[in-house]
Amino acid sequence: QVQLVESGGGSVQAGGSLRLSCQASRLSYVNYCMGWFRQAPGKDREVVASVYVGRAVSYSATYYVDSVKGRFTVSQDNAKNTLYMQMVSLKPEDTAMYYCAASRPFVAASLCSQRVTYNYWGQGTQVAVSS
Repeated sequence: QVQLVESGGGSVQAGGSLRLSCQASRLSYVNYCMGWFRQAPGKDREVVASVYVGRAVSYSATYYVDSVKGRFTVSQDNAKNTLYMQMVSLKPEDTAMYYCAASRPFVAASLCSQRVTYNYWGQGTQVAVSS
């Protein structure tokens, strides 16, 4: 069973930065999606960014929701099985619980931006941005 543990959340003022980390264990397969989602109170969980981990091929693909493009950057350290998301120029509307998620193997990269693709979820890390 894949396990995901997020860290790095916190409280910052608008314009500040945070880096979220997602440590994955028992995730040793290929061609899968990893993503960051967020859920604000009273709202649905939405995808923030995703990455396709295509170890069997020589490329990776990332997706960002429009509201974070240019501000959030996803990266991964395969040796450490860790997914990161650097968030800069944070806004109050970024306030939410942030979740890391992973899919099962052998999914298509085009599915990485869809919530239904993901089978494994972390417990979340809270991000609060004050104005």
